[in-house]
Amino acid sequence: MIDFFEVMQRVKEVISRQQQKTKIRDRDIAEALNLDPQYFAVIKRRNKIPYEALAYFCIYHKISMNWVLLEQKPRTLTVH
Repeated sequence: MIDFFEVMQRVKEVISRQQQKTKIRDRDIAEALNLDPQYFAVIKRRNKIPYEALAYFCIYHKISMNWVLLEQKPRTLTVH
């Protein structure tokens, strides 16, 4: 099962590098995902992953959604 907190940790990494900040708050994550902070608090409490918001986040930042969701490196995605 995909863990909400692990996924958000990887989102924090991207935001941290982009903004060059060490302290990333839930409000920063919600803003980066174009979600209302109150809604983000609800989905955090329910451990619900906002897949559509993550998809747009990944497109915008040109990163692999598989890495964000599953921590898969790009080379593990190739078929042999």
